[in-house]
Amino acid sequence: MKTTRVVQKILSNYEGEAPGVKANLARILMEGKLGGTGKMIILPVDQGFEHGPARSFAPNAAGYDPHYHYQLAIDAGLNAYAAPLGPLEAGADTFAGQIPTILKVNSANSLMSGTAGKNQAVTASVDDALRLGCAAIGFTIYPGSDMAIDMIEEIKEMRREAADKGVATVIWSYPRGEGVTKDGETAIDVAAYAAHIAALLGAHIIKIKLGTDHLMLPEAKKVYEAQEIDIATQAARVRHCVQSAFDGRRLIVFSGGAAKGADAVFDDARAIRDGGGNGSIIGRNSFQRSRADALDMLGKLVDIYKGKA
Repeated sequence: MKTTRVVQKILSNYEGEAPGVKANLARILMEGKLGGTGKMIILPVDQGFEHGPARSFAPNAAGYDPHYHYQLAIDAGLNAYAAPLGPLEAGADTFAGQIPTILKVNSANSLMSGTAGKNQAVTASVDDALRLGCAAIGFTIYPGSDMAIDMIEEIKEMRREAADKGVATVIWSYPRGEGVTKDGETAIDVAAYAAHIAALLGAHIIKIKLGTDHLMLPEAKKVYEAQEIDIATQAARVRHCVQSAFDGRRLIVFSGGAAKGADAVFDDARAIRDGGGNGSIIGRNSFQRSRADALDMLGKLVDIYKGKA
């Protein structure tokens, strides 16, 4: 596999990283229809853990089968497929080597009581990722949760072990919990802060939600207003989050969020592209559609990231 100059430039930002980590980042960046462009679309299918099987897969019952998601990601020409241990194991032999995979190593569930701290259980290991040939591990942290310190310390150890073994790390950085309001979960000051925390933890790829123009933190709001930081448009907010991820030296992708119309998905992608983000990690908005509709939508997203739409 020969890397493009664009990918080589991205990899050069990861100074001090093990060759194995860079090789696995290159696997992801060079895969699929966006291979070599520096842009990515990743299929994440970990929603069954958090929302349950019916809420996740009943809108498109083919999605109950883990093989469906492997094949969808491959046929759509995506960069990678991310899932917990069970779904990856269920198709590991059939789809070995056909698409880079990301092992989601922690997960939450909706059966916990409302009084439980916002946290996720560790459900897999770096050695599982190696055994399954994964390019990366994925780990969620909840900045704003009373349990955030525990989650940060967990990923610190797993990230170090993964890097030692040549496996890259993707951090889902989702503000949630006692320290943030509902509107604050997607406030731009909080979203940028979440991206920066993930970068500080050594994430090779950062996953965050798209931000709104709301500002939650009073002290941060003063700085945004005094410095006239542009957060008026979605593209501007993406640009600010990219800046917060070491001024673009770390790959950053944005969640597709809850199911919505295709036009809204396309508008989000254009904002991510125009703001300098590296792409989308889009789950429910793809696998809850019919296979034909999902392939059509994902094909248009590829065109958007290539600047063709």
